[in-house]
Amino acid sequence: MISIIIPFFNEEKNIVLLFKELGDVMEKTGRKYEIIFVDDGSTDRSLAVIQEAIKKVLGVKGTVKVLEQRKRFGKGEALVTGLKHAEGEICMFMDADLQDNPEDIPKFLKKIEEGSDLVNGARTVRKDNEIIKFYSKLGNLFLRYFLRSPFTDINCGFKAIRKSVLDEITLYGNNFRFLPVAAYLKGFKVNEVAVENRMRIHGKSKFGKSKAFIGFLDTITAYFLYRFSERPLHFFGIIGGALLLSGFLISVYLTFERVFFNILLYRRPALFLGILLIIVGIQIVTTGILGELIVYIGKKNSKS
Repeated sequence: MISIIIPFFNEEKNIVLLFKELGDVMEKTGRKYEIIFVDDGSTDRSLAVIQEAIKKVLGVKGTVKVLEQRKRFGKGEALVTGLKHAEGEICMFMDADLQDNPEDIPKFLKKIEEGSDLVNGARTVRKDNEIIKFYSKLGNLFLRYFLRSPFTDINCGFKAIRKSVLDEITLYGNNFRFLPVAAYLKGFKVNEVAVENRMRIHGKSKFGKSKAFIGFLDTITAYFLYRFSERPLHFFGIIGGALLLSGFLISVYLTFERVFFNILLYRRPALFLGILLIIVGIQIVTTGILGELIVYIGKKNSKS
């Protein structure tokens, strides 16, 4: 069974068109499926429109669920809500703005049937503006360089994943964007398929300048979590050790000048810099040690 989870926010002119396209495509596949719409606090008639459409159009093999968030919590929380109600062994994520083409769904299913645990969509010809393209390219390059990501379009919202994979990956906030990388680092078999990226016809894009900055922070967070979550001292130790060593070398140099050249230290700003680097370095290394203790206690409690 296939569960297609579609979060939406103010997509009243797109949601019904997508629903009809999805029904046509899924009926052709002959697979049992369900479509789960999650309203992420829409302020237009999106929720009422899709509820009216469901009463008129009923799939032969498919069932439809409409879930409503109390307020706008974001796409990540909407996906988690959809997953809680998903009954399929295979879950698919797609956007409600009609930029994802349902005709590409069989490509995902074929890769899953061939043994992939997660299949990510890759938009070969992007129809977004240049700012979004630039931001996406930077994010992909960062993940490819620092996390050895095999994906070319990590920001594509069109994905298929075995539900069993999600038992080992915690979804929260905006880290749903990095779900493919998390699955790859966990050792699951991942793949990528080329998908069509259509122009948005109705409504406005939810991407703004603030989201670009938030996306940057999320990327840094993902790097830390997936690289150092079980060995935080490796991260904090390198930074803190470098600062501590720098402060120590400065202090040694100043001590050498004071002892052998009788240069007074109270007029030397470098003395305060050296002391500051030593203190900050010790604090950062200590943070890493505390992180290691938290990881150890967490692992110990999970076994008991």
